[in-house]
Amino acid sequence: MLNKYQKYGMESETAAVKYLKKKGYKIIERNFKTKYGEIDIIAKDGETIAFIEVKARKNQNFGSPKESITYTKIKKLSKSALFYLKSSKQMNKKARFDVAIIKSFDDSQKPDIELIKNAFPTAY
Repeated sequence: MLNKYQKYGMESETAAVKYLKKKGYKIIERNFKTKYGEIDIIAKDGETIAFIEVKARKNQNFGSPKESITYTKIKKLSKSALFYLKSSKQMNKKARFDVAIIKSFDDSQKPDIELIKNAFPTAY
C-alpha cells in the first residue's frame, strides 16, 4: 500500500509522462533503478536520450522543486545515466538531463508543468 507521498509522486510522474508525450518525447522507461539511484523517466527527444527528473511539491513548505536538485542528486543521476548508457550499449548517443517541475497538482486542477531541457551537466 502506497502512502500519500508515494501516491502523489506516482501521479506527478504520470502527469509528466503525458506532458512529455504531447511534446513529442518517446518514453523508453520509468523508474529505472541502479545501485546509484533511480531515474524517474528515460525518453527519446528526437535522437537525444533524455534522463528526466520529476520534481513536484504541493506547497513551498519544504522549498521549491528546483531547490531540491542538489549536487548529490545530480551525481547520483549522472552515475545512473552512465550505467544505463553503458548497459544498453548507447554510449555514442547524445544525452541530456531534463527536469519536469510540477508546480501545482491537486484533485481540482490539471498540473502546471515546467520542462527545463538540459537542466544541468553531468557530474561523473
